[in-house]
Amino acid sequence: MKKMLWPILLALVVSACGTTGGKEATVEDRTGGKSGTTVGASGQGADAGKPATPAGGAETAALGGSGVSGNALDGKQLDGGSGKFSGDERKNPASPLSKRSIYFDYDSFVVKDEYRPALEAHAAFLLANKGAHVILQGNTDERGSREYNLALGQRRAEAVRKALAVLGVSDAQLEAVSFGEEKPRKEGDSEEAYAENRRVDVVYTDE
Repeated sequence: MKKMLWPILLALVVSACGTTGGKEATVEDRTGGKSGTTVGASGQGADAGKPATPAGGAETAALGGSGVSGNALDGKQLDGGSGKFSGDERKNPASPLSKRSIYFDYDSFVVKDEYRPALEAHAAFLLANKGAHVILQGNTDERGSREYNLALGQRRAEAVRKALAVLGVSDAQLEAVSFGEEKPRKEGDSEEAYAENRRVDVVYTDE
């Protein structure tokens, strides 16, 4: 009986020795480095738990919300990261061209001096782009009759048109219309709503 057990025990010992101390496998490096990354029998590298660094390459990070470098522009375009806006300048929030409404005092169609920079910017754009055309939409608050407000809205639109014409813009690029009280920007009968609705909107026809 003992003679029969010896070959079996010997075979078990030899088998056990053959499964330990195996040679490390080499993983092909596809990052352009010269040497591979060695991986043990468990499938993990020497620094298990740390981000893998390919040989000859930079450490890679997971692409979470903070892992992506660059600018989240939300509609803005920057020229090569220089901070200069490279898209349509009219859509640049930092440009006076993004200001499209001229507000008025109650029952007035006098263009206030505070809107001069915006009007000068629009005039410069129109002079540089002869094919561009704007509609100046006059609006009023709800007080007064419909007829009166249509007339007041027209006078406001004409006042902005004349201001742009004085700055050199061709009449062919300008159109003044009135909506009166029909297109309020803010509903309500508060002073805040009234002030928001007394305006002329500068609308480019190609947008």
